[in-house]
Amino acid sequence: MKRLALLLIVAVTCSNFASAANAATKTSISFAVASTPNAGESLVTFYGQVKPAAKGSVTISSFDGVAWKVTPLKTTSTSSGSWKITTVANAVKAEGQYKATVTIGKKKTLSKPVNFKVDISKTFSDSNSYLLPAGPGGRIHGSDVSRWQHPNDQPIDFKTKFDAGMRFVMIKGSDAQEASDILAMRWLVEDRNAAQAAGLYTGMYHYAYLPNSTDEDYVIRDAKAQAQKVIWRLASLGGYNERDLPLALDLENSCVKKSKSGVCIKNMQRSLVTTWAETWLKTVEEKTGRKPILYSYPNFLESSMTRSETLRQYPLWLAQYGINPADPIAQPGQKTSGCYVHSWSTANCSSQWQIWQYSSCGIGKKYGVPSARLDLNVFRGTPESFLSLILGKWQPEVADLMPVNEATKINLISVAATDTNVPVEVNVEVFRSIGTPVVTGTVVFRPIDPEVKIKKQTAVRSASGRWELTIEGLPAGITAGTLNYVDVSKTHADNEIPLAITLMQGPELPKPTPTPKPTKTKAPVDSCAKQIKN
Repeated sequence: MKRLALLLIVAVTCSNFASAANAATKTSISFAVASTPNAGESLVTFYGQVKPAAKGSVTISSFDGVAWKVTPLKTTSTSSGSWKITTVANAVKAEGQYKATVTIGKKKTLSKPVNFKVDISKTFSDSNSYLLPAGPGGRIHGSDVSRWQHPNDQPIDFKTKFDAGMRFVMIKGSDAQEASDILAMRWLVEDRNAAQAAGLYTGMYHYAYLPNSTDEDYVIRDAKAQAQKVIWRLASLGGYNERDLPLALDLENSCVKKSKSGVCIKNMQRSLVTTWAETWLKTVEEKTGRKPILYSYPNFLESSMTRSETLRQYPLWLAQYGINPADPIAQPGQKTSGCYVHSWSTANCSSQWQIWQYSSCGIGKKYGVPSARLDLNVFRGTPESFLSLILGKWQPEVADLMPVNEATKINLISVAATDTNVPVEVNVEVFRSIGTPVVTGTVVFRPIDPEVKIKKQTAVRSASGRWELTIEGLPAGITAGTLNYVDVSKTHADNEIPLAITLMQGPELPKPTPTPKPTKTKAPVDSCAKQIKN
């Protein structure tokens, strides 16, 4: 599971052009039809996305050879623009031509027509045969995907994934860092729709970053803010449906502060990491009615968290490579010598895991994935226990949907400015109108004088709604400007406060003469050398 550093310049550039782009973009509706594998009757799924994202009435029309006729099939697109209609295929060898129409206000937009033929081979006698464990060790097989499985913006062929024996996929749906979150949202809607239409069960995971704080109340506040982002994201999809697995928390990093070279110089203490995780999981469970899943790896659970009976109540998605799940006695959670001791450890040195990510070296092409590599997972248990994960259905109310241009307030914490040789450091936090931290957006300093050019500025998230802004290249003297909060997603309203930065002229620094170093050719490292390559 990859991460990206937050690059302020990307967010700022996007914000400058987002409004103009949206104004110029015409409404469009994508449309696809699939024979959806099912236990029992044959199903047909119509699905797509309205762009720009909007709620609208979607209807399906069919062509009878002479004219297009509106069918009774209709739905409403979600706030993310996603829509899906599943119906029973009454004929087993029929084919037809269909198109979708979305109505927003009084404006109708039509999709391109699509030809479709029912595939009766996608029908199974019962749930056991449908979820036939086809993975290694006779387990239910799955994968997890993110934007890294879409090189050059290529789509995933989920039908190939299903035909290769997979039955579930966990999709990255959100990230605590703004730039990575935007990239996750880019593929979430499309992948979820296409995967479910192909017969796969889907889950959504959130990649967490912990706050740089030792204050327990502050840590709890941050966990609730990140949970709110995930709840809003699920609400934008229309809530849980009949093929959704519970939300998952990806918690694998306790670093809260890095040096300029990117080396971690501060980790959160174990008890606070545990408090943060408990808070996130409880908040999501209370809102959605399903127990979310925790993803991590054994060493992190042991060394970065304390043992907790509260955590033990949540399903564990455990990552451990180099162990073959086809081995009858192999399992994750064990050391070469001794046991990993954490909240899910058992007396016999194993772990109470529900999903096991056993490799990051799956063969992408085999599963319809454009990337060379793919994370592979197996589910622990029977088809009945797998289906028990989807019990409970949460449908969002209007209040659960992500707000639009919600009022914000900026609080300037500190400014450290000395001379032109030292970067200016600004600490700032931004709050929602209800007093909790904003969950999206970033900050930027903008000089009033257009002639003043900034060499570089970077905003590093230190907690939800809180940033450390570093500014380089300002001239000596007083630079008047504004400290701006910018939210590309328009969840929270942009805001600004005046900020004047005073710098002394620093002494001229000698230019360092680089010392040539002998180059050594290193043999490439094969990170998959000791992994399972299914």
